[in-house]
Amino acid sequence: MKPNSLPKAQIVSGRLAVSALLEKGKGGTAGCLRYKWLAREEPSRIMVSVPKKLFRRAVKRNLLKRRIREAYRVQKSLIGPIGLDILFVYVSKAVLPFEAIYADMTAALTAIAACPASTPGAADALVISSVVEKSDE
Repeated sequence: MKPNSLPKAQIVSGRLAVSALLEKGKGGTAGCLRYKWLAREEPSRIMVSVPKKLFRRAVKRNLLKRRIREAYRVQKSLIGPIGLDILFVYVSKAVLPFEAIYADMTAALTAIAACPASTPGAADALVISSVVEKSDE
């Protein structure tokens, strides 16, 4: 598999995976993108959404989804080999050029990679360490 490809296995699908991502995921905003992510054991997967409420025409929604997927595909090495489910939602009311989406994707991926809970099991380790500290007191 090519390093900058985005095969179907790297796309979030399934009701359980999507609902877990929405309920348990951590999130943030980077420019025109709102993102939610959840650590997992397998390779990273993404999901892209452009609300119909903002763009009534499917042509514009599809254009923005292609731009977001391409910006992720080119920069997915920023998050490293960790496994994540990531949801990207386009929140701007204007159709931005690829360069603006690329810059916002860079900010989002670096923020996700910088978070200490982005590795699987890190949240469990934080909970266990806080319980141990409280029991020692």
